Amino acid sequence: MLYLKNLVYHPPATPEPILKGIDLQLAPQELGLVIGPSGSGKSTLLELLSGLAEPTSGGLFWRDRELTSLDLQWLGGLVFQFPERHFCGSSILEELRLGHPELSTEQVKTALQEVGLEHLSFSTSPNTLSGGQQRRLALAVQLIRQPNLLMLDEPTAGLDWSMRRQLVKLLAKLKIHWTLLVVTHDAGELLEIADRCWRISHGHLESVNPTELLSKKPQNIVSA
Repeated sequence: MLYLKNLVYHPPATPEPILKGIDLQLAPQELGLVIGPSGSGKSTLLELLSGLAEPTSGGLFWRDRELTSLDLQWLGGLVFQFPERHFCGSSILEELRLGHPELSTEQVKTALQEVGLEHLSFSTSPNTLSGGQQRRLALAVQLIRQPNLLMLDEPTAGLDWSMRRQLVKLLAKLKIHWTLLVVTHDAGELLEIADRCWRISHGHLESVNPTELLSKKPQNIVSA
């Protein structure tokens, strides 16, 4: 169980806190969805949860244990927005083994099966994959680390309708075994698979019912 308790993030260079008293709770094998416009604090929240930044006050807990930034780097796996821009390997195998040269062929195959890319050759260049396949590969890169929490920043950004649907189906499958936290400005089809949902605005987070949001149009969800 992930807990955030009265989390505040106020860098010295900003006149106002970026995150203001955030409370959040997410159980294992749940998909949590944080919805908000650009500049609302969504990506900053993921930076704190992945140990890339430290909160000014408040606490982050996994079960009953308070977590340090180093703990969070081991606990979570973060898939950035447009993760394909961060690929460094010349092949799928090289991309998955970056930082993990000890990985066996079987472990690599399992990671690719998790994301539906088992049919691809290990020698395939990540740059030749479709947009949807690249997002799946980015997920495999994180899953191979066996994180307790898988975080995704705007996972459907830049994808067409068909690829978005495929990605949503994949995330629905992954949450059977993993805990996921997704941040987005456009909830869209993600609402269909969300167990918990929050709206973030100007650094404030409020819990909302995903079932109620499903009856609204996406543009109304974002602007609310």
